[in-house]
Amino acid sequence: MHLTSVLDHITALIQELSAQHQWREHFYCELTPTKDKTHGDYATNAAMILANAAGMSPRDVALMLKTALLEADLPIQDIDIAGPGFINLTFDKQTFTSVIDTILTDEHYGAGPPNNTKVLLEYVSANPTGTLHIGHARGGAYGDSLARILTKAGYTVHKEFYVNDGGQQIVNLAHSIMGRYFELLGHDLVIPEDGYFGTEIIDVARQLLKTHGEQLTTHDTSVFQEEGTAWMLKALQADLARYGVTFDAWFRERSLYPDAVEATVQALQDTHQTYMFEDALWLKTSELGDEKDRVMITSDQRYTYFVPDTAYHRTKFDRGYDTLINVWGADHHGTIPRLKASLQLLGYPVDRLEIELLQMVKVYQHGEEVKMSKRSGQAIGLVDLIDEVGVDPIRYFFAARALSSPMELDLDLALRKTNENPVYYAQYAHARIHSIFAKTDQSVAPVTAYEHVSALAHPLLMTLSEYPLVLQEAASKRIPHRLTHYIQQLASQFHQYYNDQPILSDDPAASNEQLRLIQAVATVLKDALSLIGVQAPERM
Repeated sequence: MHLTSVLDHITALIQELSAQHQWREHFYCELTPTKDKTHGDYATNAAMILANAAGMSPRDVALMLKTALLEADLPIQDIDIAGPGFINLTFDKQTFTSVIDTILTDEHYGAGPPNNTKVLLEYVSANPTGTLHIGHARGGAYGDSLARILTKAGYTVHKEFYVNDGGQQIVNLAHSIMGRYFELLGHDLVIPEDGYFGTEIIDVARQLLKTHGEQLTTHDTSVFQEEGTAWMLKALQADLARYGVTFDAWFRERSLYPDAVEATVQALQDTHQTYMFEDALWLKTSELGDEKDRVMITSDQRYTYFVPDTAYHRTKFDRGYDTLINVWGADHHGTIPRLKASLQLLGYPVDRLEIELLQMVKVYQHGEEVKMSKRSGQAIGLVDLIDEVGVDPIRYFFAARALSSPMELDLDLALRKTNENPVYYAQYAHARIHSIFAKTDQSVAPVTAYEHVSALAHPLLMTLSEYPLVLQEAASKRIPHRLTHYIQQLASQFHQYYNDQPILSDDPAASNEQLRLIQAVATVLKDALSLIGVQAPERM
C-alpha cells in the first residue's frame, strides 16, 4: 500500500469513528509530515479537534483513535501519543520503499484521477500594441505552470489568451503605425499623444511598406489596423512560444461586437438595475459590492471596458466550464467588483470565477535595479530576460514565488553556476544522477524486497512518496510555488544522500537498489521540472 492510500485510509477511519460516536459528522482530518523524524513520519491533531464534541480529554480521544488504527489492516509500525493529544505515526519501511517500483513502472506517477472539472484558464492577455513586459513574463510563467499542474492533477484545462483588439487602443495602434509608415516615406512624424512609440511599431510600418509599397493613404486606416494587429499578435505568439507558453485559443474581443456586447447590455437593462445620468447609461454595481455605480455606455456612445469584459465572461460560463481562473495584473484590482457585480446580476455563479492578481517585479543586476532594456531603451521585457539569462531561470524564479507577493529578480543569481542558484541546484541533481549511471555498466533490475537501502534514504523515500499529495495541493490551492519548494527539498535530500551514502559498491544487489532509488529521484525531478516549464539536463 502506497503512502497516499495509507493516509487516505487513516483519514477515512478517523472520520468514520467520529461519526459512529456522534462526535462530529464532518470534520477535516489533517495529516502532516513531522519535522522531527524521531517523532514518527506523520502526525495528526484529530484528537484535539474532536475532544470538545466528544466530551473527553484529547488524550482519551487519542487513545481510542490509536486502538482503532492499530486494529486496522494498515502498515503502521508504531503510534505515539505526544503532548496534549498529538498522534504520531510511524509506518513500515515497505510503505516507502514500494514507491521506488511505483515510480519506475508508472509513467504517470503523481497524476490524479480525472475529476470531471473543466477549467478555463486565461492569462497574459496582453494588448497587441507592444512587446511583452516583465509582468506578462511573470503571469505567463504562473499561468502555464498552473495549467500543467492542473492537467497532471486530473483537471481538464483550456488555456485562453484574450486579445484586446476591439477598443480605442487598437485605433491608436493603427494611427501610430500610419505615422511611422509615412515617416518612412519622408513625411513628418505624426502620432497621437496616446499612441505607441516602441521600436516594434517601426518594424510593422516597414513590413507594410514592403507589402504595399507607397500605395497606402490616410484613408486606409483599416489596413493599418488589421494588418498591424495581425503582425503584432504574431510577434507576441512567437515570443511566448520561445518562452514555452502556448494557448489552446486566442479569443478576439472584436468577435464580441456587435451581437454579444449588445445582448449583454440588453440583459443588464432587463434586470432593471440600470439608469441614465448625464446622457450615459449606468449600472448599479454599488449594490453588489462595488465602491460606486459604473458607466456602461458613455455620453458619446462608447462602451466602457467592463461591458465587453462582461460579455466575454458570459461566453466563458456559457461554454460550460466549471471553474474560470483569470491571471491579471494587480492594476486590475478595481475591475473585479464591477465585473462580478454585472455577472451576478445576470445570474451567473461568480463563486466559480477566481481571479489571481500578480504583483510587481523588480529586476536587479550588479546590485542595481534595472528598469530599461539595453536593446530597446524601453521598460525591460520578456525578450530581454530570455536573451540575458535564458528561459529556465526565468520560469523557475517566477514559479518559485507566490503570485501575490512582490518579488525581486536577481539576474546575477540566475546566471550563477553554483548551489546558490536554485534552478542550477535542482538541475544539477538530475544531471548528477545521470553521471552516476554513466560510470557503471550495471543494468537496473527489478527488486523483490529492498534490503540494502539504508535508513539514510528515509527522507528521500518519504519525499518521493509525497509527490502526488504535493501536486494535488499545488493544483487545488493554485500555487505552483508549492512544487518548486518540493523540487528544492528533493534535490537537497538527494545531494545530502549522495554525500553520505555510496551509490555504487562491490555488492551488485546493493548497487542495484541504490541505482533504482536514484533513478526514481531523477524521474520525479524531471517530471516536476517539466510542470513548471524547466528542462532537466542530463549533463551540465
